Amino acid sequence: MAALKYAGLEDTDSEEELPPGWEERTTKDGWVYYANHLEEKTQWEHPKSGKRKRVAGDLPYGWEQETDENGQVYFVDHINKRTTYLDPRLAFTVEDNPVKPTTRQKYDGNSTAMEILQGRDLSGKVVIVTGANSGIGFETAKSLALHGACVILACRSPARGSDAVQRIQGEWHKAKVEAMTLDLASLQSVQHFAEAFKSKNLPLHILICNAAVFGAPWSLTEDGLESTFQVNHLGHFYLVQLLEGVLRQSSPARVVVVSSESHRFTEIKDSSGKLDFSLLSPSKKEYWAMLAYNRSKLCNILFSNELNRRLSPHGVTSNSVHPGNMIYSSIHRNWWVYTLLFTLARPFTKSM
Repeated sequence: MAALKYAGLEDTDSEEELPPGWEERTTKDGWVYYANHLEEKTQWEHPKSGKRKRVAGDLPYGWEQETDENGQVYFVDHINKRTTYLDPRLAFTVEDNPVKPTTRQKYDGNSTAMEILQGRDLSGKVVIVTGANSGIGFETAKSLALHGACVILACRSPARGSDAVQRIQGEWHKAKVEAMTLDLASLQSVQHFAEAFKSKNLPLHILICNAAVFGAPWSLTEDGLESTFQVNHLGHFYLVQLLEGVLRQSSPARVVVVSSESHRFTEIKDSSGKLDFSLLSPSKKEYWAMLAYNRSKLCNILFSNELNRRLSPHGVTSNSVHPGNMIYSSIHRNWWVYTLLFTLARPFTKSM
């Protein structure tokens, strides 16, 4: 009883009644959480019953959901011309009884981005996603934006970036998304992008290095480097260096580098075990598209590991991720043979 009294629970008669100092709130996607004003903390479980809940159904006629300058959700009653931070649907909540996984892994190959972000309110978070107009980048940007984040779509093509913004806002007209031009095949473009972002005086909580080319024919960038190596690795490397200060000032922050399991099928050392720089940006005679891709993905992982070692003490973590085997996307578009292989494998892969 002493413990109950200390927690402020002894004065409540109903299991659903909140103790003094507690408030019930909702996230943008309808999940209920509880604010303890006495201890200034929040939690998903009801402080007395321990249950998790979500609201049921749509907002009543005449109501609209908004977000204030602090990122907190509030509700506008246009009929009675009033506002409130109390979700009118809280009277119609349903209990959430998640099935506990039978293994230690919570998510698997059938999980969607929306499932992984379920119940999370990313209001106030600023995210950059490279290559965000299609494929994994677009789905990542959309999922984050639909959960309240302010998302910058860093795209090579302004037209495709603008189209991606319209598609996301078509799903939720209040999604905070913006397209900015970034061509990773040009170090000058990377520099201009970083300067343009810094001029906005925004924080940066998440930087997702996603853009990549696969199976591209040999070519040199304007900087004189093999294009697969520069687009997949060096351009991102330079981008992170230019935005490192913003990331550190925004801590806790994170960098996510989209790599690939194919990094295992290559080497970047010579016969004596030393780093062979000629393998990173090979001549046309020494070029093989698949090996170039694999090497760039190995560089992604080595870079991410070292970045985490250097920046994690400053509140910035870095992780590399393998997005899944043979995910069907437009990355194979550079050669008809790869397109044929991906098409044949499509029934056995995870959709975007």
